[in-house]
Amino acid sequence: MRVVFAMVLLVGVGLAGFAVYMAQGFIQQMTAERDMLLAARAQAKPTVEIYAVTEAKDYGEMITPEHVTRILWQEDSLPEGYFSEPMDLFPKGKEQERIVLRRMEAFEPILAMKVTGPGEDAGITNRLGKGMRAFAISVDVASGVSGFLRPSDRVDVYWTGRARENEITKLIETSIKIIAVDQVSDSGRSAPMVARTVTVEVSPQQVAALAQAATTGRLSLSLVGAEDDSIASVEDVDQRLLLGLVDDPVVEAPAPVAAAEPKRCTMKMRRGGEVIYQEIPCSD
Repeated sequence: MRVVFAMVLLVGVGLAGFAVYMAQGFIQQMTAERDMLLAARAQAKPTVEIYAVTEAKDYGEMITPEHVTRILWQEDSLPEGYFSEPMDLFPKGKEQERIVLRRMEAFEPILAMKVTGPGEDAGITNRLGKGMRAFAISVDVASGVSGFLRPSDRVDVYWTGRARENEITKLIETSIKIIAVDQVSDSGRSAPMVARTVTVEVSPQQVAALAQAATTGRLSLSLVGAEDDSIASVEDVDQRLLLGLVDDPVVEAPAPVAAAEPKRCTMKMRRGGEVIYQEIPCSD
C-alpha cells in the first residue's frame, strides 16, 4: 500500500508541476500578446468617425439616414469632402436627403463630390465648377467618337470650315470636360451610347468661341486619354497640305529678243541739186 501511495503521490506531484509549467507558459504568452497590442496601440495613428453608405448606390439613388453608418478612418488620410457630423450630411433630417452623383460601393465614405447638396436634384448644375458654364455641342456617330463619350471624359474640339477661300480644319479647344451626354450625367455609365448632343464645361469666353465656331462650320470631338496631361498643338490643315500639294514656283518668261536688223551699206551720190543714196554690198 505504501508503494502504491508513494507512486500515486509522485504522479500527482508530476501532474501538478506540469500544470504549473503550462500555466506559466500560457500566462507568458498572454502577457507577450498584451504587450504587443499595447505597443501597436501606442503606435497607431488617431482615427475619426465619418459617414459611409451601408449598401451600394448607383447614380440617381437617394441617400437617407437609414442608408448610412459611421466608420473609423485614419485622421491623417481623410478624403476631401467627407462628412463627420449628422447636421452636415442631413441638415434637416429626412426632408433634405441627398442624391448620388457617382456610383458608391458598400461602406464607401460619403464625399461631397459624389452627392448633391441637401434637397437638390442630380442636375448638371452640381457638376459645374465656379465660374464655369455648360455648353451643348451637336454630334453624330463620327463627330461623337462612335458613342464612346461619357460624362467626366475630356475631349479636344476641332473646327472645319472655310477661311481664306480654302476649307481648313483647326484645333480650337483642348482637353475640355464633358459633364453630360444627351440627358445623362452619370459618369459611371460604361455602355456606348450614340448621342445627339454633348454638354461640356467651359468658361464664358470659350462659350463665345464655340458658339461662333458652331455657326460658321462643323465641330468634331477627339477623345483625350485618361492620364494624358499634354496640351495638343496642331497647325491649320487644308486640302493642299493634307495631300502634300506644293504650288509650282512662278517662272517669268524671258523678254523676247529683237531680231538683229541686217547691216546696210549705202553710197551717197549727187545728181545736180539732188542727193541720192544708193545701196551697195557691205565689205567685211
